[in-house]
Amino acid sequence: MGKTPKLIQSIERSAAILEIIAQEGGSARLQQISGISGIGKTTVHNILQTLDHLGYVQRRTGDMRYHLGGRILNLSRIAGDDNALRARLRPTLEAIAQESDATVWLAVPSGDEAAYLDIINLPEPSLMGTIPRREKLEGSAVGLVFLAFVPGLGKRVLSTRANALNSDILAQIDTVRIKGFALDLQTYHPGVNGVAIPWRDNGEVRASICLTGPASKLPPHRLSRLAWMMMKQVERIDIQNC
Repeated sequence: MGKTPKLIQSIERSAAILEIIAQEGGSARLQQISGISGIGKTTVHNILQTLDHLGYVQRRTGDMRYHLGGRILNLSRIAGDDNALRARLRPTLEAIAQESDATVWLAVPSGDEAAYLDIINLPEPSLMGTIPRREKLEGSAVGLVFLAFVPGLGKRVLSTRANALNSDILAQIDTVRIKGFALDLQTYHPGVNGVAIPWRDNGEVRASICLTGPASKLPPHRLSRLAWMMMKQVERIDIQNC
């Protein structure tokens, strides 16, 4: 028999708490978690506060329950099938591309980066080589959406790139939270403008839809109008899927 490893109690308890929340349908109250786990309420509260700060659980306004957060749901997505997400959102991408006559992307958070799963309509083929399939979160419209709406991602970025989120980036993140969408005005790629919106599943931001094209065809005022069009398309598809 192998030697029994030395277990770290705080990690054991954190894993148990996450499993309890999952078994209770994705959300549970502090007292409920404490009763099932047998861990004191003060200790459970402290662990939940840490998990909340890291984005693995979250509280919602007016709700006393703790819900599984965006980071734990993203781990599940990575381990699962991206094809299902791609198929679900393809009609939305196609509708947005048709109405805007621009390039439309589907992206998901992956660690401290954004990963692109799909692309629809490319009016300017030369742009294909300038936009990578993966990119850092800071700076791009897609990345700003994830940093604004997925709890814990900012801390994840800072753990790998200590000075990544400067005061300018933090101000942009605050603006995205207020407006609900992110603009990229030739910041990430010279000559290319873009706008990105979040896509939510059961209230959690799971992906971002981004529209890009030549800056001459997508000035800021048009990008803002397109952002609202994109949001309406997302709402329409979600209603159809209900």
